[in-house]
Amino acid sequence: MESYKLTEKEYEIILNIKRDLHMHPEVAHDEFRTTKAIKEALERIQGVEFIEWQPRTGLVARIQGDGTGSEVMLRADIDAIEQTEEYESSWKSQNPGVMHACGHDFHTSSLIGAAHILSRLKAQGELKNTVDLLFQPAEEGTTGARMLIDGGLFDAIHPDVCFGMHNWPSVESGKVVCHVGSLMSGKRNFEIHIIGSGGHGSMPHLNRDPIVCSAALIQNLQTIVSRNIDPADNLVLSISMIEGGRPVNIVADDVRLVGTVRSQSNKALDVAISRVEEIVEYTASAYGCKGEVEWAERIPALDNRETLLEFASQCARRCGAEVTDWTPSLASEDFALYQQAVPGFYYWVGSTPKGETPEDLHRPLFHTDDNMLRMAAELFARSAGEYEGE
Repeated sequence: MESYKLTEKEYEIILNIKRDLHMHPEVAHDEFRTTKAIKEALERIQGVEFIEWQPRTGLVARIQGDGTGSEVMLRADIDAIEQTEEYESSWKSQNPGVMHACGHDFHTSSLIGAAHILSRLKAQGELKNTVDLLFQPAEEGTTGARMLIDGGLFDAIHPDVCFGMHNWPSVESGKVVCHVGSLMSGKRNFEIHIIGSGGHGSMPHLNRDPIVCSAALIQNLQTIVSRNIDPADNLVLSISMIEGGRPVNIVADDVRLVGTVRSQSNKALDVAISRVEEIVEYTASAYGCKGEVEWAERIPALDNRETLLEFASQCARRCGAEVTDWTPSLASEDFALYQQAVPGFYYWVGSTPKGETPEDLHRPLFHTDDNMLRMAAELFARSAGEYEGE
């Protein structure tokens, strides 16, 4: 149906929104300008209502159907990350050290595009389903979905199903990944504190050195993957930051390490979490230190329902996409938390122009093929407008 296509005027509107958001990126929980820009864009679209319950940043809006269909939630994330952009364009980030290196500006603009399409369907009397438009803050760090859920999101809206998407640089433009089962991994982030007893660097025998202990700990933690996990399972454990130490002649009192463990196997993740606790305790003890682990919330694997696969694939084909499957990723997505409450499906939309070498997510040269905004907006709209229940 042509009614699901963006008009050229609508495409120009969302392209300008996307580039404006790209120039003014905001990190998790600070997306105030972004929220204001989204609200102003939606206020210009006939039939969009704002529900009474609203989060601190981000927002939830609704397009009411004729009452004969389902309630469908469409979700886009809105935050950026702390990274310096190196890709040159007239819409390059103007916020030093912050950029949309994950394409959340692409997702946000696509959902606004879907609102344009669904508004036209409503005006034509062709929209049966009520559509909740969720613009979620703080996906980076995977804290936003839990914050909204605990804050009353599902008391304010009552969707029967939810759909989300992510641009995916390793997938060529024009393709959409529809994968059943675990597409993205479960994870648990952690902080480790190694507490020693510092002193003068010339007197190591009088100190309990947490830096030496931390060096051994990092090596020992890597044995979890190689010696504790079934080789048939996929699991990764990464230490992403180590912090500690003072002037050259002083041994530190403590060291902080930050990391993550991820797997698509719940069993493997359980084993890894238990082994982290044991290795921290016993390695610290062996070096005369004390070790403590602080865990963030466990994010489940993003699990696409088999009963939605055919519908999702059909929606993508009707958008003109080449539907494909893809190797799941060890990256995580807090859309998985919505799927624990509501049946859901998550797409990957190819975002690298044909002929270009992909620039991966969270890289300074990352950029999206903005022509794909048309397909992404239509895919959001079809997923909401054409859903007829499982």
